[in-house]
Amino acid sequence: MELIKNHITKIEPWQRTLYILFFAQMMVAVGFASIFPFLPFYVEQLGSSTGLSIELLSGLVFSAQSFTMMIASPMWGVIADRYGRKLMVERTMFGGAAILLLMAFVVSAEQLVILRAIQGLITGTVAAANALLASVTPRRHTGYAMGLLQVGFGTGIALGPLIGGAVADAFGYSVAFYITAAMLFLAGLMVWIGVREHFDPEAVKSEQQSGIFSAWRGTVSLSGLNMTFVTRFLTSLGSMMITPIMPFFIQTLMISAEKLNTFTGLVLGVSSATTTISAVFLGRLGDRTSHRKVLVVCVFVLAGLYGLQGFSTASWHLLVMQALVGVAMGGVIPMISALLATYGRIGAEGAIYGIDNSINSAARTLAPLLGAAVAASFGFPAVFVATGVVFLFTAGLTAWRLPPPRS
Repeated sequence: MELIKNHITKIEPWQRTLYILFFAQMMVAVGFASIFPFLPFYVEQLGSSTGLSIELLSGLVFSAQSFTMMIASPMWGVIADRYGRKLMVERTMFGGAAILLLMAFVVSAEQLVILRAIQGLITGTVAAANALLASVTPRRHTGYAMGLLQVGFGTGIALGPLIGGAVADAFGYSVAFYITAAMLFLAGLMVWIGVREHFDPEAVKSEQQSGIFSAWRGTVSLSGLNMTFVTRFLTSLGSMMITPIMPFFIQTLMISAEKLNTFTGLVLGVSSATTTISAVFLGRLGDRTSHRKVLVVCVFVLAGLYGLQGFSTASWHLLVMQALVGVAMGGVIPMISALLATYGRIGAEGAIYGIDNSINSAARTLAPLLGAAVAASFGFPAVFVATGVVFLFTAGLTAWRLPPPRS
């Protein structure tokens, strides 16, 4: 007992914030990811009230949320730098809980699309948590901190689809939205009670007299950030292209449709599970060697792994490949977040991660529509091949144009 007490007293403030955000992000991810496996099937069950095709609405239900988040995130980021990052984390979690609860009561796919659009305006938990964590973490520990935060988020993403798929098969789709709302609400309470942010609004006000657009221009003009933002866009574009077609591709590989939601959740979850395992180790490796080198190697690996998935002839082939994708992705997501902190200016974390979330959302807006268009023209396997090409291009561009980070 005394040993535990001594360990707790030795925890630094940034570590306390990290550990709380770790568990909060895990709960949020469990909630969000629980609806991913069946969202296209939920759209199909609801049907259209305007005559739009189910394929189009399935793409819109993903893209609408990403599009509105793309618009709102940069503004939320600047507000975070001026009024506090903890406040923004609470906004995303409590606001998201309310919107996601309403999704259980929609009666048409169009209503679901509208609520998903509103969700994008008020959520963005990853960017808010990254900004809060980056503002308190010493730069030499950013790889580890972002990696551990990704472990929490990835653990939730891994568990969420399994839970959501099983719940959908057993109790119906609406119950998964109740779980999502509850998870976000509890995570918000955890941050509200546990995180202590030492934020001085007067000091910030004296340093930031310029407007929002000036803050954005000052952020993107920093050396290295532009190329890091491009890398974020391309990696997000590639990884999200398969999202709308994955459940249907799995359906073509399975002999029986029994427990389809559960197996889809397993395929989506295994990637996140392996990401959580690799993220913290690759984060530490990036701190010791180079975030840039780890990033480039992992993106090259992803190019091959995604391309091979298009040639899967059995459901277990896809499961294995997704597990390997998760390992490589553990060296992409936290490395980009760490590079943003390294290239960025202290005090501008909210603006940096707000723009980052906007760029990520722009990719997630375009990716489902692009994936659906490729699938409609050339079939499901072609989407995976196209994704591999995107990652191959990204790896070459990043190796060529991303400058070495300053000390």
